[in-house]
Amino acid sequence: MDIKEHIESKLKPILTSLGVEEPHVILERPKDNAHGDLSSNAAMMFAKKLKSNPKEFAQLVIDKMNLPDEFILKAEIAGAGFINFYVSENYYLSKLEEILKQASDFGKLDTNKGKTADLEWVSANPTGPLHTGHGRQIALGKAIANLLEWSGYKVTREYYYNNAGMQMEKLAKSVYARYRQLYEPDYPFPEDGYVGDYVMEVVRILDEEYGDKLVDSSDDIFKTAGENWCFKSIKHTLARMGISHEIFFNESSLYESGEIKKTLDAFKKAGLSYEKDGAVWLKTSELLKDKKDAVDKVIVKSTGEPTYRLPDMVYHIDKIKRGYDLIIDIFGADHGDTYKEVLAGLQGLGYDSSKIKVIIHQMVTFVQDGKPVKMSKRSDNVVYMDDLLDELGEDVTQFFYVMRSANTHLEFDISLAKEQSDKNPVFYLQYAHARICSILRNAKEVFPDFNDESTASYTLLSSPDELNMMKILSVFPDIVASSAATYEPHKVITYLNEVAENYHRFYHNNRVINKDAKEVSFARLKLCEAAKIVLKNGFDIIGISAPEKM
Repeated sequence: MDIKEHIESKLKPILTSLGVEEPHVILERPKDNAHGDLSSNAAMMFAKKLKSNPKEFAQLVIDKMNLPDEFILKAEIAGAGFINFYVSENYYLSKLEEILKQASDFGKLDTNKGKTADLEWVSANPTGPLHTGHGRQIALGKAIANLLEWSGYKVTREYYYNNAGMQMEKLAKSVYARYRQLYEPDYPFPEDGYVGDYVMEVVRILDEEYGDKLVDSSDDIFKTAGENWCFKSIKHTLARMGISHEIFFNESSLYESGEIKKTLDAFKKAGLSYEKDGAVWLKTSELLKDKKDAVDKVIVKSTGEPTYRLPDMVYHIDKIKRGYDLIIDIFGADHGDTYKEVLAGLQGLGYDSSKIKVIIHQMVTFVQDGKPVKMSKRSDNVVYMDDLLDELGEDVTQFFYVMRSANTHLEFDISLAKEQSDKNPVFYLQYAHARICSILRNAKEVFPDFNDESTASYTLLSSPDELNMMKILSVFPDIVASSAATYEPHKVITYLNEVAENYHRFYHNNRVINKDAKEVSFARLKLCEAAKIVLKNGFDIIGISAPEKM
């Protein structure tokens, strides 16, 4: 049993007996080990409602717990009425066995077993390769999808795109102009055309296949060629990042199926839209009554072209109808307000938008040698993701993009990312894993009979460093649970740093391989194995590799 579940199973009946209706118990790890292993504010939460003194109420609770028991040594009152619990060594020894037994499954939860989740992210239109501005979203989505799976969800990874509209027309004209310039160097290039080198890549393919036969062709063949090249590039970059989407949803299908018109009619019938100046407006001010500055928004321009809000609403209706238990969108900061209008439109039509969670990530600033740098090496004024991956590698790129909370500005330090030492936060963690692998390899030379099936007397692990290591490793499932609940993979990184830091301290203060103390060595080696398992599992969630040699 998990220690939190154990404590909750004792606390809830006691709180109920003291007059608390349907008690909810929160248990957290104190920042200071001197304050125990877990702490509850239950006495302060419920004493006031029952017109009791928090400390007296806390003492009543402790008296009824009949401690010590199998896993809890004692409970003490601290501060204004916190109840601090001290967990026995027996519990942590049992968790060590559990880690070693479950191995790659340790930390995987049943919380959301049987539930489905749809995660839509990246969703760049096929008008060019992915660039570093897409990077944070790419990396966040990868890690969040992993987190959801570790919490029990069956996850569908989805990519939404539009291969129609003005941007695609611009791509077609850009490809055509460069193609014509092969034969007519003075042929004009569109003022707002795509100037990236990749356009010439598309042109070379066309020229190799058709020569000059396409000079008088329509835009369609150039648009298709551009789209195919761009999507191939996008999928290649995502594959380098270890990402494969199950669904690529084309916005144009919403028009072809008639769902756009059907939704427009539904808004009109519900009295939520009106015509003005030749355009169709949504009564956003009415749908967002709680938002003081909400104003009505155009959903169909006077030209007859829908604004992005309308297909976005229809697209989300489609996702709702698919029956997912959770629908997640990841957007950049420029979508901070507009997604609320989309959700309000769904609610106005009677759809339940409560299952839709929107994650907004802030911008990224690139820094080198302490100074901001503009990521613009190419002719189209951007650095592509492939360039960054070539320079830093997949692990470093993935890690640096997710190492901070999505809702904070991210400073991506290129100099630090290039550092080939444990000053680099990625390598610091990977070195810890590689070091353990090295120790385990050396152990088999000293102890030929030591292997994965070896048994050990874990009660020999009694030093403060050993006990602390077991305590930290045991909370990995809690970290997975809390990170998944808030969709925050950076919390896993914070935890892994704690694991690595304490492992290095344990290894420094305790001789792990001692041929004259085989039993102690075996016990400590098993603790090393457990640390390796937890680090590897954490890496799997973040989306980086676990090298055995560095």
